[in-house]
Amino acid sequence: MRIWRYLMLIVLAVLPSLALAHGPTRQKTVLSVDVAAPPAEVWAVIGNFHDMSWHPLVFSTTGEGGNAVDAKRLLTLGAADGPTIAEVLTKYSAEKMSYSYMIEAVDVAVLPVTNYSSHLTLTPTAAGGTHIEWKGAFYRGYPNNDPPENLNDAAAIAAVNGVYQAGLDALVARFGQ
Repeated sequence: MRIWRYLMLIVLAVLPSLALAHGPTRQKTVLSVDVAAPPAEVWAVIGNFHDMSWHPLVFSTTGEGGNAVDAKRLLTLGAADGPTIAEVLTKYSAEKMSYSYMIEAVDVAVLPVTNYSSHLTLTPTAAGGTHIEWKGAFYRGYPNNDPPENLNDAAAIAAVNGVYQAGLDALVARFGQ
């Protein structure tokens, strides 16, 4: 009986430390905006997986596979010799005006995330415009405990939100609100 008490005390002493030993948690973010143009007009600009020319941070986009699932694209950021992000298309529906994609490769110094997936979708508004929603799920750039400040959860969320906001702002500038 005494051995069981000691074992229970040991288990109870160790359990709280196990809660602190977990790694990062999946982060999620959703940004959206309404623009004045009808969905078909907005989709004509953003609906091609291989054309990110509408996004101000993207210098160029190359790829293969069109808008088929498993199509790949390489985004070059800023300038011709800028950093790159390799992505793969995981879902695509022209009918629903939405697509999903994942990052296959990115330097965490460029975008401090890992295991990133994203979904971009358009829906009509009552006023005849378009509601654009861009959401993502990802882990911070540093997978272990005690990440450096530039690779922690807050840095990952801020970076992804910055990318989304820049794109949405460009669409508002193009189509009005």
